[in-house]
Amino acid sequence: MEKSADKTIITVVGKDTVGIIAKVCTYLADNRINVLDISQTIVQGYFNMMMIVDMNAAVKPFGDCSKELAQLGEEIGVSIKCQREEIFRKMHRI
Repeated sequence: MEKSADKTIITVVGKDTVGIIAKVCTYLADNRINVLDISQTIVQGYFNMMMIVDMNAAVKPFGDCSKELAQLGEEIGVSIKCQREEIFRKMHRI
């Protein structure tokens, strides 16, 4: 039986520079994490991206991916946070 989508919310925030999306998406592709939806904006030089991804086929556990993405963010000068969809929904209920 195939596992249902293991959705995660990834947010990326920081000063806009060339290659942010490419570096984040390269990490995701290398780790078999599928991008389901993506939204990004740049406001007065600040980059903001929110992604919904499916980690069902990921080659590493959620915790490892979250730590590695945070490290990648530090390397490229942005903040990258990962949160499981069910936790995100509960935290943002009205």
